[in-house]
Amino acid sequence: MKLRKLGLFAILGIGLFSLASCGSTSNDGDPTNPSGQASGEGEGQEGTPEPVVLGKINVSTYAGDLESCYLEWEKLQGVKEYNVYYKESSATQFTKIDTQLVREYSDKYRADVVGLKAGTYDTKVVPVVDNQEKTDYETIVSNLTVKSYDRTGFAFSQTSPLKTGSGAYNEDGTLQSNAKVLYVCDSNAKTITMDVAKNNKGEKQTFTGLQAIITAYGKGYETSPLDIRIIGTIYASNMDSFDSSEEGLQVKGAKSYQNMHMTIEGIGKDAGIHGFGMLLRNTGNVELRNFAVMNCMDDCISIDTDNTNLWVHNLDLYYGQTGGDADQAKGDGTIDMKGDSKFLSISYNHFWDSGKSSLCGMKSESGPNYISYHHNWFDHSDSRHPRIRTMSVHIYNNYYDGVAKYGVGAAYKSSAFVEGNYFRNCKFPMLSSMQGSDVFAGTDVKNADEYGTFTSEDSGIIKSYNNHMEGNYTYIPYGATSYVCKGQEKSYTLGGTTSTKDFDAYEVTSRDQAVPNTVAGAKGGSTYTNFDTDSGIDLGVTSTQIQSPEAAKETVMTYAGRVQGGDLKWTFDNSTEDTNYLVISGLKTAIVNYKSSLVSIQGIDSQSSSGNEGENPATNPDPATNPDSGVIDFTKKTGDTDQTNVTVYDENNIKIVCTKIAEYNTTNGLKFNSGNGFTISNNSTNNLQFVLTFVANSNTGKSFTYGSTTKDLSKTPSTITVTINAGTSLTFTTSTGGSYLTSISVSNA
Repeated sequence: MKLRKLGLFAILGIGLFSLASCGSTSNDGDPTNPSGQASGEGEGQEGTPEPVVLGKINVSTYAGDLESCYLEWEKLQGVKEYNVYYKESSATQFTKIDTQLVREYSDKYRADVVGLKAGTYDTKVVPVVDNQEKTDYETIVSNLTVKSYDRTGFAFSQTSPLKTGSGAYNEDGTLQSNAKVLYVCDSNAKTITMDVAKNNKGEKQTFTGLQAIITAYGKGYETSPLDIRIIGTIYASNMDSFDSSEEGLQVKGAKSYQNMHMTIEGIGKDAGIHGFGMLLRNTGNVELRNFAVMNCMDDCISIDTDNTNLWVHNLDLYYGQTGGDADQAKGDGTIDMKGDSKFLSISYNHFWDSGKSSLCGMKSESGPNYISYHHNWFDHSDSRHPRIRTMSVHIYNNYYDGVAKYGVGAAYKSSAFVEGNYFRNCKFPMLSSMQGSDVFAGTDVKNADEYGTFTSEDSGIIKSYNNHMEGNYTYIPYGATSYVCKGQEKSYTLGGTTSTKDFDAYEVTSRDQAVPNTVAGAKGGSTYTNFDTDSGIDLGVTSTQIQSPEAAKETVMTYAGRVQGGDLKWTFDNSTEDTNYLVISGLKTAIVNYKSSLVSIQGIDSQSSSGNEGENPATNPDPATNPDSGVIDFTKKTGDTDQTNVTVYDENNIKIVCTKIAEYNTTNGLKFNSGNGFTISNNSTNNLQFVLTFVANSNTGKSFTYGSTTKDLSKTPSTITVTINAGTSLTFTTSTGGSYLTSISVSNA
C-alpha cells in the first residue's frame, strides 16, 4: 500500500515542448551587481542562450536568480514525490538537490536550487512513484542565468577584522565544503535535532530545537560553518524557546566579535518568521538573507553589542507589534545596531512602511564603527534611514520612496557619506541635528524646541554626492544662496543665520573630495572624519561599483527583498501614503493574519499553515479521463486505533473515513470489529470504479455489507468492484468483526 499512482499520464501534452523568452537589462555600475534575470515570464539576458523547457511536465515558472534558481510545475495526478537535479549548462552530469528544497503547494510544486556561483545552469525534474523515477517524464529546464549577490560594503572591507560577512558560504556563492545544513520549518522548529560540539575536546551533544541549537553553536566549540535554511513561515508559538524575551531568537557568541561562520536564509519567496525577531550579540561573520520578518515583538533585527562583519540583506521587513510608546505603533525598530557593532553591510532589504527603519549607534560606541547601507528600498517608511550617532556610515544607491518624515539623520559626532541615492517625495532627504531643516522645518523661523527631531543632540555632518531628489522635499546645502523648500527653489533668507551654519549636508563635486575641517556642526562643533577618502580604510566598494541614482532605483526595485519580491505584497497609494506616517490598517491586518500556503516539504512532515490553526491541505485536480489504475495509500493515520471517524485518505477528491479501526498490519491492512466499517466519498466530477480487496481471520461468519449487498469473506483474499458516481458515497460495514480491508485501487468508470 504505497502512494497512490492515479493518473500519472494525466498531464498537458505528451510530446516534447519548449518555452523561450529573451530580453535585456543593464547596470551602469559594477557588472557583478544584480542587473537582470532569465525567467519563464519573459525576462532574459542579452548574449546568453534563451531558457528552454523540454519534457512532459508543465513547468509554469522558472528563473535564474541571485546565487540560486527556481522552478514551479503543475502537479502530476497522484505523484507525491519528485527528484530535482541541476548542473552547469556546460557540464555533463546532474547533481541531485536536497529533497527538502522540493515543496508542495495547493496548486503546484516548487524547487529552489541554492548555493550556486554565477553562471548558466540546467535543472531537471523527475517524478517518483513507488521509489522509482519515471524517467520518461523527466523534464529539463536549461539555460538559466544565475548572478552573484552584491558583496560590497563594510562587511567585506579588507580593513575589517574578518574581511567577510558571507557566513557559511564561500565568496563565489557556493556553500563551504564542511558546512552543516539545517532545514527548519514551522512543524519541526521545536523538535529538530543536531549534534554540536559541547567542549574543547570536540565531544558532541545532541541539542533539540532551533534556539537550543543556535545557543549551542554560540558556545564556540563547534567549528563547522552552519547554514540554517528556513522553509515556509515559522510562527512564534511553534518555536522551542527564545533566549531573548524582548526580541525572540538570539544568536550570541561566547565572546565579543566571535566568528560564527553562520548563515540564516530563507528558501524561495515565502520563507519568514512571524511573531518574533532576531537579536545578535558578540557575533561575527553572520549572514541573514531572503526571509520576511512579520509582527515581531520589538525590533525585526536587533544588532546589539560587539558584532562585526554582519551581512543583512534581501529581507522583507514588515510592521512589528504595537509598543507602549507613541512612536511604536508600527513596532519599535526595524534593523537597529548599537553597542560597538562595526563593519556591517545592510543591503537590498525592503522596508514596508516601517516607522523607525534603522537606529545606527547610541552614545556609548568607541567609534567610528563603519556601517554601509546600500540598495535598500525604503518603501513609504517614515524615518531613520538611518538615524546615526557616533558612527561613520556609507549610504549609497538606496531608493527613498515616499518617505513621510526624513531620510538620513546625523547626530552626535557622526559622519555620513550619502551618494548615489534616489529620493522621491522624501520630506527631508537629509537632516543634521539642531541645524538647517531640523530646526527650520521648511519655514523661515527657527524653532528647535518645536521642530527638532533628535532630542537636541549635538550635530553630525553629512557629505553628499550625486543624489537625485524629486517631488515635495526640503534640502539646504552648505554655503548655498538658494535651496529647495517643499519642492520649490527659493533664496536662502532664513533669519539670523547663514547656510554655512544652518545646512543639511555638504555637497561635493567629486566623491573623492574631502570636507574641510572648517565645516562644523552648529551644536557641538563636530567635524566630518573624511573616512571615505582615508587611504587606510577600505569601504568595501569601489567608485566603479557605485551606480547612478537612476540605475540604483531600478536595481533596488528588481532585487530588494526576497526572491520574486516575496509572497506578501502591498501596493501603496502615493497620493496619500507619501505623507502618511500612521499605520495602514489593511497592511497591518494582512501581516498579523498571514498564513503560509505551504502544504508539505519533502523529507519533512507536512507543514502547518499557521502557528495554531492546523494544516492547509492540498487541493488536487480530479482524476483524469483515462488514467492508469492506481492504488490508494491509506496508511497515514492507521495508528489512530483508539479514535472514531478517522480519515485515512483525503486526496484527489476522494475521501475515506473509518468509524473505528481495530488494528492495522502490513499484511492484511485495516481490521474492523462488529458494527464498524468505512465510507468512500467520491468528491470529483467523474464516476469512479473502485476495486476493494478484503480478507478475514476465519473462513466462516465474516462479511461486509454495502448498500443491499453482503460480501462473505474468508482467509483467502477476495475482491469487490463497485462504481461510485461523482458527488456520492458508499458505506461498508461488518456485523461480525475480524474483517480486513487490504487494499483499494481506483480508475475512471
